[in-house]
Amino acid sequence: MFKKKAKAPKIKKVRFQTFRDAYKVTKSVKPWIGAGIFGVFAITWAIGIAIGIFISHPIYLGFVSLPVAVLAAMFFFTRIASSAAYVSIEGQMGAAASVLMAIRKGWITTPAVAVTKNQDMVHRSIGRAGIVLTGEGTQAIRGMLQDERRKAERFAPGVPVIEIYVGDGADQVPLRKLQKRVAKLPKKLSAHQMREVRARFKAVGGMSMPIPKGPMPKGIRVPKR
Repeated sequence: MFKKKAKAPKIKKVRFQTFRDAYKVTKSVKPWIGAGIFGVFAITWAIGIAIGIFISHPIYLGFVSLPVAVLAAMFFFTRIASSAAYVSIEGQMGAAASVLMAIRKGWITTPAVAVTKNQDMVHRSIGRAGIVLTGEGTQAIRGMLQDERRKAERFAPGVPVIEIYVGDGADQVPLRKLQKRVAKLPKKLSAHQMREVRARFKAVGGMSMPIPKGPMPKGIRVPKR
């Protein structure tokens, strides 16, 4: 019988590369991240040892609190890296598409179904909530969203169409909150209806465009390079 090839080393290598890339991106935005991680680790471990001294078991508590300190440092890094990842792609062409395409499951996003020479663009996402049209760019994007809404309603009559304008205005959704906004949309379609809508739009497609690359926040998949 043939022996199966071990996959563990490859998986570990991919995870290390992902962590390394995330650290590089975070450090470029927040240069103090290394000192911050060490500080959280040291303080957490010191607290564990201090409790051990208080109960006369410093070695035991030091051993037990070590993995806790590591987890605390990793949690701290994950939170900071999440913020840094958005900052690193904010303002780039296709940043919203990068975030939408990184959602783990339940959504299929077609980037740049409409785009202008000024890099205003609309992305179309289809999920259980219906059709989500996300626009990023100047004020002209509002007219583009309306045009795409009419197209969506023609291709899939009766299916809910949600418009999202990415930005920092009062009626806009910040890039860092885009994924949560889409994920919280109420489900309106059954799985069968969603697949039917996707099939209708499969032939429509979108334009080929560059998507910002780099580590994405925890909870969403890293876009392929």
